[in-house]
Amino acid sequence: MNRFTKEHEDEQEIYTKVVRAGKRTYFFDVKATKGDDYYLTITESRKKLGPNGEVNYEKHKVYLYKEDFIKFAEGLNETVGYIKNAKPEFFEEAKQAESNEFTLSVDEEFDI
Repeated sequence: MNRFTKEHEDEQEIYTKVVRAGKRTYFFDVKATKGDDYYLTITESRKKLGPNGEVNYEKHKVYLYKEDFIKFAEGLNETVGYIKNAKPEFFEEAKQAESNEFTLSVDEEFDI
């Protein structure tokens, strides 16, 4: 067992939101430590085909701790707002490409 696994072996999963977006899937997982502190893991998962046709998943993970929740949300809101103002066509393209399974209103989600 490596150090990372040992540090997180006592975590308890509280809530999960799965967002499928094209070739990527995002997992937003709220977890609790043994001391009942919450933290968030954001995982990006992409399906990759290997040279022999085998399926692999490439994953990238970000850990967000309670002391950073507000600053992270503010930074994300500001950044998405900037993109929406600078490139509104990106949001129109995304709305047109949405399937019935996946809907995201950036205006509602990020109060923009």
